[in-house]
Amino acid sequence: MAGAYKMLSQSVKSDSTDTTVTNVNQLKIYTDDFMMYANVNSPDSISSFGVGSYTMNGDTITENIVFSGNDSTSNSTAAAYKLFIKKTGNGYEQDILGMQGNNGQKFDLKETYDSLGSGAKTPLDGAWKQTARYQIKGKDSTSFPVTQYKAYYSGYCIWGNSWKDSSNKVHTGIGYGKFIMPAANKVKESMTASTFSDVRGHDFDIDIELTGSDKFKQTMDVGDGTKSVELYERLKK
Repeated sequence: MAGAYKMLSQSVKSDSTDTTVTNVNQLKIYTDDFMMYANVNSPDSISSFGVGSYTMNGDTITENIVFSGNDSTSNSTAAAYKLFIKKTGNGYEQDILGMQGNNGQKFDLKETYDSLGSGAKTPLDGAWKQTARYQIKGKDSTSFPVTQYKAYYSGYCIWGNSWKDSSNKVHTGIGYGKFIMPAANKVKESMTASTFSDVRGHDFDIDIELTGSDKFKQTMDVGDGTKSVELYERLKK
């Protein structure tokens, strides 16, 4: 299943509902051992994401989600989902049966995906968790407490974060798109979708410092002499 996939449609069926939507902006990445998805509703910028490990047995994938964010909520309680997979000409269909909604009603969820990706391999391929984030301007340094995950694979990347504002309200943000490594210490990310208008549709040139194969630091110039620094560690089973 390793690869990058764009959602084409999503169907929900229950005793009282049978709906299909085809305008969901969602990207899903399967690395060799982990998966991550992110989506955003463009009109109101409500977004969600999830990340975890996965295993595959025949036509069944078990996704073990370790963290998810959805608009004004976040969840770090582990959850497992069984997906029944059917390969298509240029992607796959997945079915999750017997899901339970907030109202307690059970429903079946079907999603179809198209395969994307360049097939290019990079040292960043995999899933990562942010361990620190701060900004530097001159001699001043400001840290930002946030829970953020990131996935790279086959020329595509996803990031998703969750944080609390001064009133303790939870917020969710995502971004996804293409990436290339023009040099061993450089990444260019081209964000095609995001919660944030100043990210969506823009390119970002990022300096990378790899520490072995399981840690990296990214530094980005955000203007006005300010640099944004983020530290990551690779997720492992």
